[in-house]
Amino acid sequence: MDLLNTLVDKGLRRELPTRDEALAVLATSDDDLLDVVAAAGKVRRHWFGRRVKLNYLVNLKSGLCPEDCSYCSQRLGSTAGILKYTWLKPDQASDAAAAGVAGGAKRVCLVASGRGPTDRDVDRVSETIKTIKDNNEGVEVCACLGLLSDGQAERLREAGADAYNHNLNTSEATYGEITTTHTYEDRVDTVQKAHAAGLSACSGLIAGMGETDEDLVDVVFSLRELDPDSVPVNFLIPFEGTPLGKEWNLTPQRCLRILAMTRFVCPDVEVRIAGGREVHLRTMQPLALHLANSIFLGDYLTSEGQAGKADLEMIADAGFEVEGTGQVTLPEHRAAGGCHDGGGVCGSGGGGACGSDAAPEASETGTAAEPRTAADARTDLVAVRRRGAGTDLAPNA
Repeated sequence: MDLLNTLVDKGLRRELPTRDEALAVLATSDDDLLDVVAAAGKVRRHWFGRRVKLNYLVNLKSGLCPEDCSYCSQRLGSTAGILKYTWLKPDQASDAAAAGVAGGAKRVCLVASGRGPTDRDVDRVSETIKTIKDNNEGVEVCACLGLLSDGQAERLREAGADAYNHNLNTSEATYGEITTTHTYEDRVDTVQKAHAAGLSACSGLIAGMGETDEDLVDVVFSLRELDPDSVPVNFLIPFEGTPLGKEWNLTPQRCLRILAMTRFVCPDVEVRIAGGREVHLRTMQPLALHLANSIFLGDYLTSEGQAGKADLEMIADAGFEVEGTGQVTLPEHRAAGGCHDGGGVCGSGGGGACGSDAAPEASETGTAAEPRTAADARTDLVAVRRRGAGTDLAPNA
């Protein structure tokens, strides 16, 4: 297929595909799916070999969030029966992190519900970061605390944080349909604050919220322009008790196409399969390792994931290897900071904004994915987390 050959060539050169090319990946048929996976897999192996980076989530503060993000079980008004607790103490968070590190995780992601941290919260998280780093040599720590105020990213960096996560989630055009208590621009501003403070920026998306193909391409192109080092691709976990609890729009094949499109647009970036892979990819998870070079180990913030042991077996059985603490995740040109010079996008070819070089306008043929029937909804795969952080039970790692 000429399209795939073109995309592989561009990916190896870090050249941005056109919008029409990205849309065409999402429009490929199931008959062509393995060809799509093989092509994107060439780009993934060129930049990341067969390594898989493991990340581990620690939910520092769960539930009771004042924001109204429609996809979130911790949102204002959610009736999902999730765990609710206030801040973990530094030693509690460190113990939870140690379980993930023992399971092979290279990065620990510290997450707290809420609009954004107060200065006191930053002090609290800073102490937690120091405790985790003192107890786990070589571990990376990423913070995810919501919208940042001026100076807070710098304080987290000084405390030892390596990265900051704040997802764009969906396209700018449709963001207001998902969340009303803050704006898309607020999210962009926080990612830029992390960049400016010298933190490795982590920002991604959520697929499966009823978005169109154009929405998916828009958000991934926007991420390319922001130039994060890591792009988590979440697949909506439809929690009962949230506005999107009835949205079952994804198939394993569509998830693979979304990951492939993300890899072609962001060829040399850590693409991470995040929440929802067990729910929507199911038995096709191993194929996704040919597209993404990073996953979360074990459970998520409020839902259970695949057993950590099963994650490790899946990686080995698929012919991949867990990335060690002594290995550098990113390609040399990114790890050296060469892609964050403030002037254009890494590998954009012309130094301009992502997709600004006369890229074709988006096709008007894309539509939202056809909703799956109630019989197709796998509600049995959505399980509330009842172990690990915030409980007396051992974590899944």
